[in-house]
Amino acid sequence: MAHKVKIKKPNKRSSTDELEKMSKDELIAKIHALEAHNLQLQNIINKEESGPKYPTKKGSFDFSRCSFRRILLHFMYLGWDYQGFAVQEDTTNTIEYHLFQALKKTYLIEDRTKSNYHRCGRTDKGVSSFGQVISIDIRTKLDSTNQDDLENEIDYCKILNKVLPSNIQCIAWAPVEQNVSSRFDCLSRTYKYYFPKGKLNIDKMIEASHYLIGSHDFRNFAKMDVGNGVVQFVRNLLDFRIEPLKSDDCNDEYSLYVAIIKGNAFLWHQIRYIMGILLLIGANREEPTVVKDLLDVKANPRKPEYNMASEVPLNLFFCEYDNVKWYISKENLKSVIETLRQIWTFTSLKNAMIKDIINSLTKHQENPNDLKCLTEYLVGGVKPKTYVPVMKRPKCKSLEDKIQHYSKRKRIEIVTDDNDSKNKQS
Repeated sequence: MAHKVKIKKPNKRSSTDELEKMSKDELIAKIHALEAHNLQLQNIINKEESGPKYPTKKGSFDFSRCSFRRILLHFMYLGWDYQGFAVQEDTTNTIEYHLFQALKKTYLIEDRTKSNYHRCGRTDKGVSSFGQVISIDIRTKLDSTNQDDLENEIDYCKILNKVLPSNIQCIAWAPVEQNVSSRFDCLSRTYKYYFPKGKLNIDKMIEASHYLIGSHDFRNFAKMDVGNGVVQFVRNLLDFRIEPLKSDDCNDEYSLYVAIIKGNAFLWHQIRYIMGILLLIGANREEPTVVKDLLDVKANPRKPEYNMASEVPLNLFFCEYDNVKWYISKENLKSVIETLRQIWTFTSLKNAMIKDIINSLTKHQENPNDLKCLTEYLVGGVKPKTYVPVMKRPKCKSLEDKIQHYSKRKRIEIVTDDNDSKNKQS
């Protein structure tokens, strides 16, 4: 019988037998790794304790006298000025940092470790979200007999928005059962990627996007995070649409389009790599069939070198849950809209001012067609004088090579197993 291979992360806590089998150099390396990990955790704690804090009320708050309930919390953020969603060791400039500071400042939780916290998605540096959802155990003023009286519950969104930055705003919350997780119970996630039409061939981009729908191995459209145990790159895209942001404004170079991508789950940088290829196709530098070539991992097991699109236009727009009834405070909703209208006003005026200057300068341009397509600014990297087709570029290491590399470094462990059922991956 042919052996199959499964990949697993080694246990964080080694047994005595495993330690006794290690050489002196391996034990020293393990100690150094554990010390580095402990230092990283301590640095995160120190950052939270020494970083900028929201002002707190005088006196102590007795959480032992409080009751708690489990909720889903829906909130949005404009991520352009943040270092990503998740708390990090070397910065307090993250969405999650501000969120937990607000939760503790308002005494809705005692601390993160006791809150049974889950997040739906972990967006990267610069990425925004309208549809981020967390699940958390939070303080309630209702007793067990009137938990459904939501009108008289703490207005969680209103109280949090009073202490959150204006570009992080809570929109709605929903009561859920204690075992509900915003991450594991999410049915689908929908992202939106905005881009200007520029000189793009939108029809070609739409044709190429159709090839992406369905279940595929997306290893050539993602960053392979093998070092953290990610070795399965099959994902299912449920829908992929490209349409003008305004139906009556789709021909001007400055008109905006949006790609709407719906899936069960996504890989690291998957959408940004997909958009990087689609923008090349729209610029007539690649044919739509290059998508089919990249999805054929048997014929092309090594990802070619190409640049992913900018993070700025990416938005985690919607997270879908079953049988969840969101509670929206009318007063808080009005406040959130007013906050966003204020941000929109000044942002739009800046955009209008810049465009007016561009139009004035363009009058003096001998050949305006010599200017770059607007979407070229969304894809970084040095542009070669002679364009090299994606499939003819240098390739990165294959998934199998990366697995062997991290296995030798003992970051992951390869185990041969004859039992077929044990090798099935979720």
